[in-house]
Amino acid sequence: MQVKKFTFNPFQENTYVVFDETKEAVIIDPGCYESFEEKELFDFIEDNELAVKELLNTHCHIDHVLGNQAVANKYGLTLKIHKEDLQTLNSVDSYCHLYGFHNYKKSPEPEFIDENEVIKFGNSEFKILFGPGHCPGHIAFYNPEENFIISGDILFQGSFGRVDLPGGDFATLKNSILNVLFNLPEETVVFCGHGPETTIGIEKKTNPMNQL
Repeated sequence: MQVKKFTFNPFQENTYVVFDETKEAVIIDPGCYESFEEKELFDFIEDNELAVKELLNTHCHIDHVLGNQAVANKYGLTLKIHKEDLQTLNSVDSYCHLYGFHNYKKSPEPEFIDENEVIKFGNSEFKILFGPGHCPGHIAFYNPEENFIISGDILFQGSFGRVDLPGGDFATLKNSILNVLFNLPEETVVFCGHGPETTIGIEKKTNPMNQL
């Protein structure tokens, strides 16, 4: 599997395209808002002759969903989220203008996925891990065979997701980090929703969540 990261919008959000040797791909958290950002994403997919099979959100804060409609329309996909984040998704339309996103294209109606399911594409698959706390329906996409996880805003290099937004809860997030993510092998690479990659082993040793 290959992971391509794009960093989009003023929140510097990480959008991921994951694909394998079959050229089948998934797009996770498309944060592209400006037309040049959409073009960058779509050109990469076209240049690499990828067939996009899934549109996935780790969670539905505004910076992670700005490109949902564009991607869904471009590739004929249904958005997939956890059911507990539907309210988070639906609320974006009411506050997007406060952040200057006056041309936000409302996300399409989603289908729901949860931790009992597996996302399959090409010769690859993701297990779904439930990790609320940053928001109620936060999930992560984990591939144990190749030792990496797309973690959204649960865990960052040397930090963790904020909990002061609606639906956030510190104790819940701490449990998600210490008892879900930190149970993964230490060599697991963490592709974060913002900032650089890290590993579970590094964060177990250095993340301030351990001291809180």
